[in-house]
Amino acid sequence: MAQVFPTKSNLMSTKKSLDLAKLGYDLLDRKRNILVHEMMQLIDKASKIQQEIDETYSKAYLALQRANVTLGMCAEFAQAIPVDESLDIDLRSVMGVELPVVTLGDEKLDMYYGLNSTNSQLDEAYLSFVQVKHMTAELAEIENSVYRLADAIKKTQKRANALDNIMIPQFTATIKYITEALEEKETRGFLAPESHQETEGRKRVVKSNQPSRLGGLLCLYCFIFYSNSSHNLLLRSLHQCRASLLKTARGGRTSRLRSFLCMH
Repeated sequence: MAQVFPTKSNLMSTKKSLDLAKLGYDLLDRKRNILVHEMMQLIDKASKIQQEIDETYSKAYLALQRANVTLGMCAEFAQAIPVDESLDIDLRSVMGVELPVVTLGDEKLDMYYGLNSTNSQLDEAYLSFVQVKHMTAELAEIENSVYRLADAIKKTQKRANALDNIMIPQFTATIKYITEALEEKETRGFLAPESHQETEGRKRVVKSNQPSRLGGLLCLYCFIFYSNSSHNLLLRSLHQCRASLLKTARGGRTSRLRSFLCMH
């Protein structure tokens, strides 16, 4: 299978090709069934005609043998009968397959030999061979048609198998590959912004969870430090606040505040 780019245009094109391949397979399958049905009918007809020809030939040769026994060699009587040139061949089409149609003209049964020097055995042989001639033309038409139908069925079967076993599975696999690639691409495009939003949300949560106690203590210390009151109670509170701030600032995040407290 040739590598194709997973795009929507290629997906639509491959789906159209798959639909066309399935339609072609259905048409070829119908054609094959019709040709097989036509060939089976001709085969049945050919078997019947072959049986009739065998019986008619046996009857004609038996009558000819009797005529030869009673009249001698009948070669001179056979030469008196003209050659039949009324054979005509046409064509008929069955699902695009040209089949021959063999016809013989309506021949008048004339007496080409005299009645004084012949008998009924020669007449019977003559009529039997005329009947065999028409049956042989019909049998030749059927056998040639069966041969052409068999060749067409073989070619149609190969084309149908190529579509069913090669082309249709390839198109199906290509459609599956393109569909999965497009779905994966859409999934990646959908999850990437969401992950960025989750990261930003976590940053905001971390910032919002910083202890507000430290800021309150810093404000209280600054207010007391810059106050002009010298009351002992305030100084004691100031030292306690300063100790509490130093203890809180030991984590490392408030190094600037710790330096500020040590300076004062």
